[in-house]
Amino acid sequence: MADTDTEAVAASEAAKASPWPLFVALGLAVGEVGVFMGLYPVAVAGLLLFVGSIAGIVQEAGYSERPWKLLAGLGGLLVVVGAWVVTSQTGIDAAAMLAAVDGADTIVLRGFSIAAAGVIALAASVAGVAVADDDPFPA
Repeated sequence: MADTDTEAVAASEAAKASPWPLFVALGLAVGEVGVFMGLYPVAVAGLLLFVGSIAGIVQEAGYSERPWKLLAGLGGLLVVVGAWVVTSQTGIDAAAMLAAVDGADTIVLRGFSIAAAGVIALAASVAGVAVADDDPFPA
C-alpha cells in the first residue's frame, strides 16, 4: 500500500514539471551569443526570452500574482544597462552616438540592442497589463 502512495506522489510531481528553467537557460545563452558575437536580432530575442522566462518562473513559483511588474522592472534594467554601454563609449553627446552608429561601432550597437530588448520588454509588460488583466488598476 505504501508503494502505491509513493508512486502516486511521484506521478503527480512529474506532472508538475516546469518548462521555465529550460527557457531561462536558453534565453541567457542565446542572449549572450547575440551580444558578444554582434548578432543584434539574436541578442534582442535571447534577452527577451530570458527576462520573459524569469517573470514567468517567478509567477509560477507563486512569488507574484502577475508577471508584468517584474517584466517591466527587468526591461527597465536592460534599458539602463544598454544606455550605460552606449554612454561609456560615446558620452551623452547625441552627435557622438549617431557618429558611432554611422561608423558601425560594434560596442555601441550592442548597447543599443540591449536597450532595445528592454524597451520591447517594457512595452510587453504594458500590453500585458492592458490586455491580459481584467482590472489593470486594482484598488
